[in-house]
Amino acid sequence: MSIETSEEKKVEKKAGQEHPLANILINVLIPVLALSYLSKDPAIQEMLHKDVKPWHIGPLKALLVALAFPIGYGIWFFWKTKKMNFFSGLGLFSVLLTGGLTLFLWNKDGTVKEHADVLFGLKEASIPFVLGIAIIASHWTKSPLLRVFLYSDSLFDIIKIESKVAELGKGVDYQKVLLRATVLFALSFFLSTLMNFGLAMYFLGDLNHAAPNARELYNEQVAKVTGWGFAVIGVPIMAFLFFTLRKLLKGLRGITGFSDEELMMPR
Repeated sequence: MSIETSEEKKVEKKAGQEHPLANILINVLIPVLALSYLSKDPAIQEMLHKDVKPWHIGPLKALLVALAFPIGYGIWFFWKTKKMNFFSGLGLFSVLLTGGLTLFLWNKDGTVKEHADVLFGLKEASIPFVLGIAIIASHWTKSPLLRVFLYSDSLFDIIKIESKVAELGKGVDYQKVLLRATVLFALSFFLSTLMNFGLAMYFLGDLNHAAPNARELYNEQVAKVTGWGFAVIGVPIMAFLFFTLRKLLKGLRGITGFSDEELMMPR
């Protein structure tokens, strides 16, 4: 393989990756700010004798603004790379699901349906739950999701690892290590399922469904669920993933005799 070809592949691979800061900004921070600051309805603000600001555009328009950024980002990423990134697609699906559920929960008279907390909590919990099941089920397929998320060829030198495994005749042990890592990895999503539901119930549980500004209150609480979820859920999950990674490395070291540096791709 020539140096030029190798460099071209690196550039192509880099072009297909999302910038983590852009992902967080567009898919989390901007929607949170839009829902938090734009949701107030000018007419209701006047009725409640509160100040009307230029950015008070109402709950529906605020929701559309909040949805527009991640949807636009997903479309731009697909146009740029000519493929759907797994994480972009998942985020886009989640945003569309949130928008659809929100429109269902809003009543025409400006109130919000009862049990909005439970329904929104179930929505928040459904995606990590389904992913956890899919991660375990995919272990016995040709495309295990563990290799999409964690045990990928961008992190691990899988070709070298599997060549060593074949040389030592430890294919069964190798599959056991991967299965244990798969189960641990899936558990992180099941943990996220419980935490997502609990967070939604905490912020939306006391929502006044019949208030004249119920839609605004709903948007504000959804913004809190999104904003706090990044910290309250993200930090424990990252710690769980680090633990899973260390267990995976330990298992691979035991089979191959390689060091961590030899197992990982050079940086």
